[in-house]
Amino acid sequence: MIEVQQLTRKFRNGSRSVTALDQVSLSVIEGSFTLIKGPSGSGKTSLLFSIGGMLRPTSGTVRAFGKDLYALPASSRRKLIATRIAFVFQSYYLLPYLTVKENIFVQNRLGFISIDKDYVYKIIDLLGLTNRLRHKPAELSVGEKQRVVLARTLAVQPRLILADEPTGNLDTENSGIVLDIFKIFQKEGGTLLMVTHDHQADSHASRIFHLNHGRLNISL
Repeated sequence: MIEVQQLTRKFRNGSRSVTALDQVSLSVIEGSFTLIKGPSGSGKTSLLFSIGGMLRPTSGTVRAFGKDLYALPASSRRKLIATRIAFVFQSYYLLPYLTVKENIFVQNRLGFISIDKDYVYKIIDLLGLTNRLRHKPAELSVGEKQRVVLARTLAVQPRLILADEPTGNLDTENSGIVLDIFKIFQKEGGTLLMVTHDHQADSHASRIFHLNHGRLNISL
């Protein structure tokens, strides 16, 4: 599903050149739950954003669904991402003036993608959000906000979820809920690539990679 070859990402910090990713190569197999771990500043988020088509590498290639992402015209890349890839971040990015229901269905509302409403309401029920649909984000707990994000993510039925520290702000119980939902998504044929410090996720993973100073190693 994902093939990364010799990916390098450099950026300028004043007069200094900094290498965030140093000739990284990896494969993400369809139906897998892959973790990327490493200390802060190791390049994890840069790698995730490069794989998701949001950060053009300095050199190297990212192939997703048989396409070279950065060789595609920008419009084709945006369409591929919108219809097959979804992101989950540590920050929630919920629209504060919309209700929970409106946040979950926002992509359908904006005409970005058609959503199967019956499927989404099953997800809402599974996540325990049925009684919170009329509430605004400010009225939710931290765990509830992350569950709304998960519902919004799953609503578009992506083939690949890219998750950047999705349990970083959560307690053990809510982290477990997020990981259980990810596991259900995987069992239904979805693919997950997750950046995390959370050791609770290790037991769910098909493969674990470690990044350090922009270089990648596999430990599982």
